[in-house]
Amino acid sequence: MATPGAVVQRRQLRTELKKARTKAGLTQLEVAARMDWSPSKLIRIEAGQVGISTNDLRALLHEYGITDQQRLDYFLELARASRKMPYREYRGLLPKPYMDLLSYEVAASIVRSFEPLVIPGLLQIEEYTRATSLAFAPHITGERMDRAVEARLQRQELLESEHRPEFFFIIDEAAIHRWTGGPGVMKSQLLHLKEMATRPGISIQIVPFSVGAHVGLQGSFVLLEFNGEMDDILYLEKTSGDSVFSDDTEATSRYLETFWALEAQAPREDLPRLIDRAIEGMNGVPEARPSVEVSVEA
Repeated sequence: MATPGAVVQRRQLRTELKKARTKAGLTQLEVAARMDWSPSKLIRIEAGQVGISTNDLRALLHEYGITDQQRLDYFLELARASRKMPYREYRGLLPKPYMDLLSYEVAASIVRSFEPLVIPGLLQIEEYTRATSLAFAPHITGERMDRAVEARLQRQELLESEHRPEFFFIIDEAAIHRWTGGPGVMKSQLLHLKEMATRPGISIQIVPFSVGAHVGLQGSFVLLEFNGEMDDILYLEKTSGDSVFSDDTEATSRYLETFWALEAQAPREDLPRLIDRAIEGMNGVPEARPSVEVSVEA
């Protein structure tokens, strides 16, 4: 199991450094001048966009008047941890925003996820993961595809962790009726979903078709909450492939209200019935489907 990596520790470090500078009564321009840095360097450090070396950190803390050894050790440990990347072996294979999400998940206390079109990654069986990976990235084949699937399944170890977050999943009914991987794979996926819904600390709800149009149709999102002083984080994965993280309080609050609204439209007790109905619709359907060739330039 990966431990909270660079993205989380860097965010904690930036928060502490901002607080220390404010307490010292210094502006970013004043600190940059004292450190003989460009202002942009300090801005990037405080934004969590880059790390900071231990030598630079010691000098910076000296400017802030922090001399207590225990306090210094705390900052130095945050800086060292901010350079440790979880899932390092998959770097270059997985998109950076996705790897950042994995790091945030490990450190979160509560994870809320809404998906309108696919089963959430943490709840996917291997065959379903492979089918979606092939659909989303047909240019990745062979061993690279195997490793990509392996990485996404490794993420699910978090569900077995003693210190896992509390998970709340909401899925639109459309996701359980799409035969991803074929009827056989989808039946297995839905039975797995049904079993996962019985586990402690995991809530799964389905927004039924009968609700009609709803606010969740605007797209998927993940909300992560953390213990302590770390701000909540919103993760948006767009259809263009771009992903966005935001800790803006207005945005996270708005999406939390959206999640609660979706919860109210998706009674927990309806999940077994909706899944059974979807499985029944696949009975008697032949597994073979027409093959589609995808031409991909090297």
